[in-house]
Amino acid sequence: MTPEEVARERPFLFGLAYRMLGSAADADDVLQEAWLRVAEVDDARSPRALLATVVTRLCLDETRSARRRREEYVGEWLPEPVADAAAGDPVERAETVSVAFLVLLESLSPLERAVFLLRDVFDFDFAEVAAAVGRSEAACRQLLHRARAHVDARPTRYAPDPATRDALTMAFVAAVATGDVAALVALLAEHATAVTDHGGKATAARRPVRGAEFVARFLTGLSRKGTAAGGVSARLVAINGAPALVVRGGGAIETVIQLGWEAGEGGPKVAAVYMTRNPDKLRRLEETLRGEW
Repeated sequence: MTPEEVARERPFLFGLAYRMLGSAADADDVLQEAWLRVAEVDDARSPRALLATVVTRLCLDETRSARRRREEYVGEWLPEPVADAAAGDPVERAETVSVAFLVLLESLSPLERAVFLLRDVFDFDFAEVAAAVGRSEAACRQLLHRARAHVDARPTRYAPDPATRDALTMAFVAAVATGDVAALVALLAEHATAVTDHGGKATAARRPVRGAEFVARFLTGLSRKGTAAGGVSARLVAINGAPALVVRGGGAIETVIQLGWEAGEGGPKVAAVYMTRNPDKLRRLEETLRGEW
């Protein structure tokens, strides 16, 4: 396999590994290992099929150790935010890289996750899926059936049309910035939840904040503290296929706020507010956005 063939497939392979692992750093490590394994391989399959098999197998191995690490993780765990400019992923797949969707994928078994991604997100046929995960086609069909049933049952897969989403995101940011609790409550689902990933390395709420009123007061309170502290700036950045609020202070990114949606009677509502504050998960984003702030 030539270096040119490998390079052509990198965006696809990064997208697969990132969705499998929820970590851009781990996805990069997997791709590096995959390059070493296929450099001297002469295989009849297409470069994409061969590389997908290698990357999928490496990801399945990695999920075992990753799950052990997450059992020891301090506080809530969220996927690592990745700027769209660095993800190299097609726009039409934006929904399947949203933080809400990645959180949902975490509830699937590693094999269910791999089969679901290869078949439903990347359009592999069942023969290719079976080869990638090392199972029979019949077993893969069963895994896919279970995965689809689980994914379809979760409201967090809902995504508003981009224009509506962007307008509501701007209204959300304005309400937080101005401390307008009533306006924020109107944008939130009644059972909205705010989750913070800090990893024990940043100040944060110890548990998820639940309920529209409590979430609204929590967020406006954080905004007031940031304003009082000074030296804090924020902007919307395209992250994980949607606009996210990136908060910067002390010369580095401090927080990334992403939204999960659900369909409400009067229109889309914010069902989840995902806040990433663990500096280890913000390092790659800092490097990507360096010079743009």
